[in-house]
Amino acid sequence: MNINQEQLLLFKAVMETGSFSAAARKLGKVPSAVSMAIANMEIDLDLQLFERIGREPQPTAAAQALYEKTEQLLVEINQWKQHAQALSSGLESELNIVVVSELLHTRWVDYIVLLEQQFPDLQINIFSAPQEDAHRMLFEGSAQLALMFEREQLETREQFVELKKESLVAVAAKSHPLSQHAQVSYEEIINSRQIVVASRDSKIKPELLFSKFYWRTDNHHSAYRLIKQGLGWGILPIEMLHEHPHIQEQLYILNLYDFTPKFDYFVDLVWSRETKLGKAAHFLINHIRNQRKNSNSLPKDSV
Repeated sequence: MNINQEQLLLFKAVMETGSFSAAARKLGKVPSAVSMAIANMEIDLDLQLFERIGREPQPTAAAQALYEKTEQLLVEINQWKQHAQALSSGLESELNIVVVSELLHTRWVDYIVLLEQQFPDLQINIFSAPQEDAHRMLFEGSAQLALMFEREQLETREQFVELKKESLVAVAAKSHPLSQHAQVSYEEIINSRQIVVASRDSKIKPELLFSKFYWRTDNHHSAYRLIKQGLGWGILPIEMLHEHPHIQEQLYILNLYDFTPKFDYFVDLVWSRETKLGKAAHFLINHIRNQRKNSNSLPKDSV
């Protein structure tokens, strides 16, 4: 059995027009060619598709059943061809993006929507991980792009483009001893247990670690739940509090006496210089670069 796209289109035309001659006119063929092609299909399939009784061929039950699948199959063939063409032009077979846990409450999905609009056949996989693990995924090759906070030290292997600023704040449950003070000293902070979002690898020291006593978790949802129960203070994205008012109601933003209670960080789109990026990854990088270029060119009162 060897049915090709042209035969499927011809069969579909006959079913929809109701005759070999009408299908021939629609496809720009002679009726005898259409009749012969249908006869060859019937031989290949070992099925009678049309009853040749009267002036016009009548579809059999088998033809009706196959017709229901024909449109779907033609769509899939076209999608397959388009995807193959995209791959030949440099589109990656899949794009893995890791989003740092604390940034899940930012509008990162907007970039995924943009990618889907430009490359509808692209397989996109989204992962979430603590900052240190996201960094490692890039250099291990399990992710091509990472949405993460600025790093204290840049590796020569990495390249990045800045997206925007995000703020994090020190918080504790309203019942926590630290929340009872109008201002909290650095000494009190380092001597109170901290709930810190950190790598799953316990040998890697967390970036935003201040306390001498701390518990680790790999995501900010778990951190919030532990903090809410009064088990320690922690640092959470302020966007998370704004997005979920009930969280803000349950927590108290600590007023740190010795330094600002708000930590401002740039958010970067990061990739490895050692990884060969595909068409979609380059598109997103260039899109963000153009966004920055356009925003920087606006007058100050327009930004």
